[in-house]
Amino acid sequence: MNPQEDKCLESLDRKLTMELGRVTEAAAVAAATLRGHGDEKAADQAAVDAMRRELNYLPIDGVVRIGEGERDEAPMLYIGEEVGTGDGPALDVALDPLEGTTICAKNTPNSLAVIALARTGNLLYAPDVYMDKIAIGPGYAKNVIDLEAPASENIKALAKEKGVKPSQISACVLDRPRHAPIIEEIRSTGASIRLIGDGDVAGVIHTTNSEETGIDIYIGTGGAPEGVLAAAALRCTGGQMFGRLVIKNDEQRERTIGMGISDPTQIFSMEEMAKGDVLFAATGVTDGNFLKGVKFNQDNIVTDTVVMRSSTGTIRYIKGVHSDISKFHLKD
Repeated sequence: MNPQEDKCLESLDRKLTMELGRVTEAAAVAAATLRGHGDEKAADQAAVDAMRRELNYLPIDGVVRIGEGERDEAPMLYIGEEVGTGDGPALDVALDPLEGTTICAKNTPNSLAVIALARTGNLLYAPDVYMDKIAIGPGYAKNVIDLEAPASENIKALAKEKGVKPSQISACVLDRPRHAPIIEEIRSTGASIRLIGDGDVAGVIHTTNSEETGIDIYIGTGGAPEGVLAAAALRCTGGQMFGRLVIKNDEQRERTIGMGISDPTQIFSMEEMAKGDVLFAATGVTDGNFLKGVKFNQDNIVTDTVVMRSSTGTIRYIKGVHSDISKFHLKD
């Protein structure tokens, strides 16, 4: 590693840890003002505007690689948008200003504002398609899980590795009609299932602390951009994850190849989706198993944030009590 790379890694940790937390705090607070209002688009837009504003204060030369979509579809935080002051390390940015828009609109658990940073070229440039995913937390032998194996075999293999019966394993699965066969197969082993309506980044992260969350494994198909964000979080906390893009037509295949993925059928490991030194931050929007949601008090706003770094394994939990409410630019 050359001195310039060393300096970049130092910048990722020492200069950006707190600043990155402020980015997700701002997005979470903005979204939380519309929590439970039933308006997904308004909550998402509020989070996008707040995150973009704070991102442009960061001392980085950043490019959004996982964002809100293409430029014509997303006027802010679109894929390819340059963010930051331009004075700092060249970094890829993966973000979801409001992960779980429906969750926020309904004020149900586990909506988050999330972001990840890595050196240029170290985040998978995933198209906005589906991805088959499987993930577990830390402490297990390598390759315990296999994306190509049936769900039942993965449950049994994990149970054996953990030293418990399959009936003592809990799997997290998105509650979608497409997952009916997987759900049936998992239940055939005696394992239990935690169905979630949205928010599969949080679902994957929950596997890293199964004693607290009650989730041992994540299985199913969700968004590919969310898969990259989840892989970034797992790189920091430890665990295993594999993903494979679900390509439905020639247009998606051509777009995938155009983004630099020569083999759209490739199975990506966690390390291939988020390489090198990765910095990840998340702030709770609604209360969840992992982070508490934003709390609005008469004289302050309270946020619950986690910032993590892969190279050191450092995990910082930040409870922010914000007396200067004006900094969030909230509308009356």
